Amino acid sequence: MAHWHEDLDKRKMSGGRRKAYRKKKLYEKGRSPAETTLGDSLKSIIRTRGGNLKVRLLKGKYANVSIPSKKVTQKVEITRVLSNPANADYDRAEVLTKGAIIQTPLGEARITSRPGQNGLVNAILVGASKKS
Repeated sequence: MAHWHEDLDKRKMSGGRRKAYRKKKLYEKGRSPAETTLGDSLKSIIRTRGGNLKVRLLKGKYANVSIPSKKVTQKVEITRVLSNPANADYDRAEVLTKGAIIQTPLGEARITSRPGQNGLVNAILVGASKKS
């Protein structure tokens, strides 16, 4: 089902009805979120406006974790999602979004990329539980 990002048929702040002055346009249509979960890598390629392509990560198993103290980045496996501030239900479903805290062999890391938009998981190591 389509998601529309315009408010043509909504109400005014006063509660009165707002009359639509035109029909919905195709470029106003949105899509449902990717809601990337843990699992073997699964990507989806979507054509976007202007003929460009967007890679959506539907399932992800690995993350590129940056270690600020050593100034290096390593590709490591994601063991589990510890917390997700975007939505409480995402904690239980282990959905990967920007800002989610993940558990890796190096320690806890915070996701800095948008997996449903970029097609990959970038993270930065956080906390004192760093293993060398």
